[in-house]
Amino acid sequence: MAHLIYSVEDDASIRELINYALSNAGYEVLSFESAEALMPVLKRRIPDLIVLDIMLPGADGIETLKQIRAEYMGVGVKILMLTAKSSEINKITGLELGADDYMTKPFSVLELTARVKAHLRQFTALPKDGILTADGIKLNPSTRTVVADGEPVTLTYKEFELLHTLMKNAGAVISRESFVREIWGEEYFGDSRTVDIHIKNLRAKLKAGGGRIVSVRGVGYVLKETK
Repeated sequence: MAHLIYSVEDDASIRELINYALSNAGYEVLSFESAEALMPVLKRRIPDLIVLDIMLPGADGIETLKQIRAEYMGVGVKILMLTAKSSEINKITGLELGADDYMTKPFSVLELTARVKAHLRQFTALPKDGILTADGIKLNPSTRTVVADGEPVTLTYKEFELLHTLMKNAGAVISRESFVREIWGEEYFGDSRTVDIHIKNLRAKLKAGGGRIVSVRGVGYVLKETK
């Protein structure tokens, strides 16, 4: 069965371009011109990925992103943000609120398709290793669940993968570039700043346990082992 993608874009020409490109790549694509049109359909069927424009009429993309992440906690739908703004704050805000990726308009259709393929390829990869524990953190790759200090923690897809990688390699320093290659994929065109933003969110969600994720200046991150 083809992956289902929702595209939310108010510009009809861009909406048609996205639909054409992703449909030709073999995906099932449903297009919407506003968040208000998207949300009722989302309640009936969750897609594998949403391409979400920031500058929308009515509820904008950032507001819609917050609503989706709040109402569908634990659901692994990926969200790729589109923005005509080049300001760093829009990118950081989107990533901090749970977006998996972003692209700035105007964008290459080939790049968009490559990023979507990379995200959905990761989405279908099934974890084969067992439950991992580190102090009060427990991660189950099969159910994609995390518990910290006895409380369930809701992570985005990328946050889960970052924690999984850190726990599998506890005590070893992992470079930002390694995270990008393993989690975002070789086709990722963004920079390693994305890793820092996701790590910041992950630390906050793990609360006390987040302190074990230590930054190694100029290199990357390490999950400290207990002595």
